[in-house]
Amino acid sequence: MIISDVVVGLQHGDEGKGKVTYDLLKNNSYHYSIRYNGGPNAGHTIYIDSNNKVVLHQIPIGILLEKPSIIGTGCVIDIDKLEEEIIYLENKGFKHVRENLLISHNAHIIQSAHIQIDKAKNSLGTTGCGIGPCYVDKYDRKGIRVLDKLELFKQLHLTVISVPEYFSLLNNYHFQILFEGAQGFSIDIDWGDYPYCTSSSCVSGAISNCGIPASTIRHVYGCCKLYDTYVGSKTFQPDNEPYLEQLGIIGKESGATTGRKRQCNWLNLKDLKNSIIVNGCTHIIFNKCDIFQQIKVNKLLNSFDESLSYTYEPKHLKSFEFKDFELFKNYIIEQLSNISLHTKSMSFQFSSSPYNI
Repeated sequence: MIISDVVVGLQHGDEGKGKVTYDLLKNNSYHYSIRYNGGPNAGHTIYIDSNNKVVLHQIPIGILLEKPSIIGTGCVIDIDKLEEEIIYLENKGFKHVRENLLISHNAHIIQSAHIQIDKAKNSLGTTGCGIGPCYVDKYDRKGIRVLDKLELFKQLHLTVISVPEYFSLLNNYHFQILFEGAQGFSIDIDWGDYPYCTSSSCVSGAISNCGIPASTIRHVYGCCKLYDTYVGSKTFQPDNEPYLEQLGIIGKESGATTGRKRQCNWLNLKDLKNSIIVNGCTHIIFNKCDIFQQIKVNKLLNSFDESLSYTYEPKHLKSFEFKDFELFKNYIIEQLSNISLHTKSMSFQFSSSPYNI
């Protein structure tokens, strides 16, 4: 029997999924950790303690706690960067990295040509890691999969598995799995601001792409911030908003993969509602509350002009400001409660720590 919990991003990525995933793995009895989408474009930052920061791009966070960790079918893999990441972890003193890292046999492999194409056509502000071109080849049925390069993974001393077959052999046991999502709902290939989006499915139901049915999902932990950030080519941050500039500086808002500066905007409550509904969230975790409170402005966005095309450009959004943080927080909880399409109750947590929920 399998019980699955999923950590998802509810905004444009960079919502603290790494911290939440690590905290859940550390404090609960999960047997496996699985990444189910994306590739080296992800940058999940974890603080083991105040002096030990780890940034992972392809490897699931469970590896830091010596849990069996799977790179799932929905992911795309850069083998050279994967080897670099393994060595990086080994040099930091993490044990049994290769023994605990399992690779899905039908995940696709990023080729050097994919990276070249991505960098040459990077008008959408992607990370340039070859993610999009690799997914293009996958859906054009001319991609290269892990099972086509088994020898390379053997050389790295890594185990390749078929996920459904692997777990069916262990069918008599009870397992709890934590799925770790990459990126976020607002850049999902189907639900994001197309074409300013990533190339994979970021929603909780995408765990089925790994060979584990979505019917096993128990909890969905949706991660977000009390403000929103975005890295890419579109206009996202309004002009003449000094408090948003402050948020970017105080919050050290730069991408963990590329180091690019993130644009900041106020929390978009309407989009957050859609994200919660589609992901079927049971828990909402607002991160960086300490950063937001430092600017002492309690502002959010809750609608846009329906007569205009769907866009995040700030001129189409209406902002609301609250006198104090408690009123702001209570309004958010009130607006988000009871919107899910499932019957489970929803909890809200407001986190001010970089180390735990």
